[in-house]
Amino acid sequence: MTSGPTAHASDARLLRRVRWRLVAWSGGLTLAILLVLGSLVYVVVSNSLESSNVDALRQRADDLAAQVKGGPGQGQPSLGPRFGGGQNGTFGFIVGPSGRQGPQDFDAPAGLPDSGSIDAARANGADLRTATVANVPVRIFSERAPAPARGLPTIVQVVQDRTAELNALQLLALVLVVGGLAAVLLSLAAGALYAGRALVPIRESLGRQREFAANASHELRTPLAIVRTSLEYLRRHRDEPVSAVGEALDDIETEVGRLTGLVDDLLVVARADSGALELAPEPLDLADVAAEAAGAANVLATRAGAKILLDLRPAATVGDPARLRQLATILIDNAVRHAPAGSTITVSVGASVAGTTLAVEDEGPGIRPEDLPHVFERFWQASDGPAGGSGLGLSIAAWIVQGHGGTIAAENRQPHGAIFTVRLPAHG
Repeated sequence: MTSGPTAHASDARLLRRVRWRLVAWSGGLTLAILLVLGSLVYVVVSNSLESSNVDALRQRADDLAAQVKGGPGQGQPSLGPRFGGGQNGTFGFIVGPSGRQGPQDFDAPAGLPDSGSIDAARANGADLRTATVANVPVRIFSERAPAPARGLPTIVQVVQDRTAELNALQLLALVLVVGGLAAVLLSLAAGALYAGRALVPIRESLGRQREFAANASHELRTPLAIVRTSLEYLRRHRDEPVSAVGEALDDIETEVGRLTGLVDDLLVVARADSGALELAPEPLDLADVAAEAAGAANVLATRAGAKILLDLRPAATVGDPARLRQLATILIDNAVRHAPAGSTITVSVGASVAGTTLAVEDEGPGIRPEDLPHVFERFWQASDGPAGGSGLGLSIAAWIVQGHGGTIAAENRQPHGAIFTVRLPAHG
């Protein structure tokens, strides 16, 4: 199993890869969304400008066609450039069947009127196209005018300067590109920031996982070594009667029991971390639960030369009976392990408006002040504590209390000893 600096380096590389992937996904999704939205905006604006300008072309062509149809009395059609209004930047031509250009009051640029558009309009009735004339982008619309009685020209062609339209679209594209790049950069920066924050619990989880594995290995190593040593002893004395090797068998039984308890505790911790371990709350009396746990612990207390004193008052609450019984058993067992011979362990249960309380007191040496902040940490054991513990019991007790929405605290009592107090919230 990887440990030490190598494990930290491996975790750092893993988290770094995950962080960059999260940042890449954040930037990539933002870029994709901006591309779609930007394309839609550009297409909508482009189509809107084109539609508006084409409408202006058609309107002026219709006006010129109406003037052509009017014949005498209508005056010469106004073909020069228009300034202002919806037809701004347009000018027109009138071409008769013989190809002769109608009257003009301005100098037409080379290449206008557009003969291709005129031919298409004569064949199809109307023609709309774009072109470049004298390096100027233009839009050209040609249509047949109704033929008047005296045979005036029949093709009307209107030309529109597209420079302003294209400049507006170029400016829009520039704004979308620059704004999109800025948004992507901000998204990458925000993604990096939030990815770093999101990975904090993962980093802590990896650390707890490695610590858990290391501590579990350490706790398993000792009983397994004893079992192995005892088995080797039995193998060397396989011909001797059981009575002669009974001590080795006792050691194996003790360590197997210890291993079983440790594995059970590890399973509870693992299932609690994964969320697979759920509570099954129901109405109960916490005094009854504590009495059952104390009764089961009487044998251990008697063996340790201590006695258990019960101070139980009815305390109705809602909780998981099995887990609350496990909680009481853990606290009483912890008190028995620290209680000197001839001492008393007091188990108290009470109720108030605020909720129910379970307290377990012992008359042992107490808890050193520097150890108090660590008593509910996993695998933590005081250096002066009794041997044989796994360091998981009190952490499981804390998880059970938290699962019930309560609090658990440890403190020293005078003149000596320690008291563990559990407070569970009131239930209607």
